[in-house]
Amino acid sequence: MNNLLYGILTIIFSATGYYFSWRYWRKNNYKIAIALLVISGFALRVYVSTDLYLHCWDERYQALVSKNLIQHPLTPTLYDKPVQSFDYRDWTANHIWVHKQPLPLWAMATSMWLFGVNEFALRIPSILLTSIGIWLMFLIGKFFFNNKTGYLAALFYSINGLIIELTGGRTATDHIDIFFLFFVELAVVFSVVFVQKQKTIYNVLAGVSMGAAILCKWLPALIVVPVWLLIVADSGSFKTKTIFFQLVILLAACTIIFLPWQLYIFNAFPLEASWEAGSNFRHITNVLDGRAGPFYYFFDTIRINYGELIYLPLIWFIWKTFKDNKNKKRLAILIWFLVPVIFFSIAKTKMQAYILFAAPALFLMTSEFYFMLADYKINHKRKWLINIVLFLLIALPVRYSIERVKPFETIGRNPQWVMDLKKLNEKNISNGVLFNYDKPVEAMFYTGLTVYPNIPDKIEICDLLRRGYIIVINDNGKIPTEIKSINGVLTEKL
Repeated sequence: MNNLLYGILTIIFSATGYYFSWRYWRKNNYKIAIALLVISGFALRVYVSTDLYLHCWDERYQALVSKNLIQHPLTPTLYDKPVQSFDYRDWTANHIWVHKQPLPLWAMATSMWLFGVNEFALRIPSILLTSIGIWLMFLIGKFFFNNKTGYLAALFYSINGLIIELTGGRTATDHIDIFFLFFVELAVVFSVVFVQKQKTIYNVLAGVSMGAAILCKWLPALIVVPVWLLIVADSGSFKTKTIFFQLVILLAACTIIFLPWQLYIFNAFPLEASWEAGSNFRHITNVLDGRAGPFYYFFDTIRINYGELIYLPLIWFIWKTFKDNKNKKRLAILIWFLVPVIFFSIAKTKMQAYILFAAPALFLMTSEFYFMLADYKINHKRKWLINIVLFLLIALPVRYSIERVKPFETIGRNPQWVMDLKKLNEKNISNGVLFNYDKPVEAMFYTGLTVYPNIPDKIEICDLLRRGYIIVINDNGKIPTEIKSINGVLTEKL
């Protein structure tokens, strides 16, 4: 499928939506303005999510495990029915798969159970969550500052290229980090509502959301706690004893959500669970999967993901926070960003999306800085210079959004290798094993076969045939003659 026309139409639709959103914002009609932001952002996310193939890192693994979870929700497997030996420590080729927390996988499994096992169904949860996240971003910005700051922060969220790219599974950590971002954001929103309404139920929901975030990407979700403490203290509506009591409720609700799964996997899959628990620590002390980077890695990559001028609002916000050190709301935003960045900067393994859950803080900083400059411009002689900065604060994120969405590139989004795999299903091969295929994870998603990249020896193949397996070998012209001549072995050119 050539995407050029589809991409142009998507950009026209979204650009029109953003334009009218801006018009309604100018009229202070925030309901329609935010709704148009959500609709326009939703269109961009749908476009990116219609690649008709699985992406390499990490979507293919999540897709296969989610597919298998449809049949057994409490037993996450990669190779569902392995016929060759495997190393339980190798998350790219093992049997029981507890490499990631289960909530995003359950959501993707549910979506495919409802809408069929396909790429778009896999991505529907991420599309919905990041679209809802635009509205949540507005609510957060409205609380910390005002409506107009919340609106611009929501706009930055809506067009952010990295969020959109992750939604479509196009880059590493994809859906896991999208879910993590959403539930951290949701926990902050419920914390805000708790402060405003002073009803314990909203604090419980904040704890539940934080627990759900842990079930997406483990303990960095605890960033919610200092944010919660600061906005609760800032409200002046709670006595110290009440704050302590409500904090216990927050943490208890969180624990009730995330702890059962941890206890379950350590009991049901002790080897795998112990290894993966250790792997979480090894991310800090070792470079895993070749994902290295200098200490300043995240301070460098934010210019790409949030625009080159991001350093201006960041430096200004830090200065403003320390100047007005009694403003606990500002401090909460700064902690939301700095704590994750410093922590993951110390860690040896680095990937750009590791600090995605701190993105709302950057959107808030940039938005407030924008309106500060806009007000400052009124009495400043060099209005042209400030106008350039104001323009670039929005134009650069837009540019990176377009680069990530890739609407104007003529690329095939329905590759031949996927169509070839799907054709195998027409042959109704039951209890089959495919060998000599270099995309085994993708092949197991698209077919009902167990798939390996290697060709086993004659003894192993004959043993599998005796055990009732149907053996299929991808014929790439390199099959040994003694293997090809075994009676009962099927060959396919894939």
